[in-house]
Amino acid sequence: MKGFEYLEKELDQMRQDGVFRSLVPLETDQDAVVSIDGRRVIQLSSNNYLGLTNHPRLKLAAVRAADQFGAGTGSVRTIAGTFSMHEDFEKQLAAFKHTEAALVFQSGFTANQAVLASILTKEDVVISDELNHASIIDGIRLTKAARKIYKHVDLNSLEEALQASSGYRKRLVVTDGVFSMDGNIAPLPEIVELCEKYDALIMVDDAHASGVLGENGRGTVNHFGLDGRVHIQVGTLSKAIGVLGGYVASTKAVRDYLIHKGRPFLFSTSHPPTVTAACQEAIQVLIDEPERIERLWYNTEYFKKGLQELGFDTGKSKTPITPVMVGDEKKAHQLSDKLLQYGVFAQGIAFPTVQKGQARVRTIVTSEHTVELLDEALEAFKKAGQEIGIITE
Repeated sequence: MKGFEYLEKELDQMRQDGVFRSLVPLETDQDAVVSIDGRRVIQLSSNNYLGLTNHPRLKLAAVRAADQFGAGTGSVRTIAGTFSMHEDFEKQLAAFKHTEAALVFQSGFTANQAVLASILTKEDVVISDELNHASIIDGIRLTKAARKIYKHVDLNSLEEALQASSGYRKRLVVTDGVFSMDGNIAPLPEIVELCEKYDALIMVDDAHASGVLGENGRGTVNHFGLDGRVHIQVGTLSKAIGVLGGYVASTKAVRDYLIHKGRPFLFSTSHPPTVTAACQEAIQVLIDEPERIERLWYNTEYFKKGLQELGFDTGKSKTPITPVMVGDEKKAHQLSDKLLQYGVFAQGIAFPTVQKGQARVRTIVTSEHTVELLDEALEAFKKAGQEIGIITE
């Protein structure tokens, strides 16, 4: 069909530049070891931090919910699609996050869009870290509020933006709790202090901190002892929680407002019973099995140290997200491809996901990796890195 020649031209250029990537179908469940093209490979690219995607308790909860309540809900929440389990889960989430209320969305992406597009007007300003997640960036694009960008985790830059924004009705500072590509943690105590100093609201996207940081995985806010001092927490149910969705944890007023004004909530069918029941069970597993988080951090430190001893640059990561910095986009993908040959699935990440010249292979260990698997992966990194010339013998 004619009309898309301009797209084909751009795709051809991506192929020439060595950055065109195909989707990689997995043939097994999401575990520490998966099957790709009939081959056993060590999985180092999933967000399944705690192994909950195939936890027996979550699977059983999903099956029971489907049997009792059906495959879907048949409506949006505001018409006929709110089941008692949806509200029960939101109460459970609010208690877990130590907030007054919570509201669940179809994804963490839509949760960010809903908040930013609805609670701000042209009288307000949003102040965002320059490396915030794409969902925050897109949410800011949807708002009529003014916007200011501060340098990445730069408190002086943030304070300058706050000082320059005194004429607005409300100032909303937005930051990731853990930054998804670098694995570093936002200096949240200092950010909160600045927001309190300048009477600004603070919103934290804890997608990669949920289930990872804080007591039983409550996130960066709890990790830093800031419960009750952060106005809005956004999180995901599809990473460490292991299922699907996103949520906003805040006050009852914010919840009620988003029910009436949050377009992703208003115009999307609610989560099916299987998803909601599995998410409920996941939160309980976080409480019942804290050893999963302990194993996650042991594996993180072990693998990070191993990469560094081999000579790889792991950037500024302080979390299970451990980038292997390469720089060149084509070479990063070559490293990823070579690793797959040696039995390790670790995806290359390049522009536009990260800045040009900042390409890397991003790894995420989980609680389900054994030391033997991590040693096997490190050996693959050693061989691949030496062959491509990223490290020396």
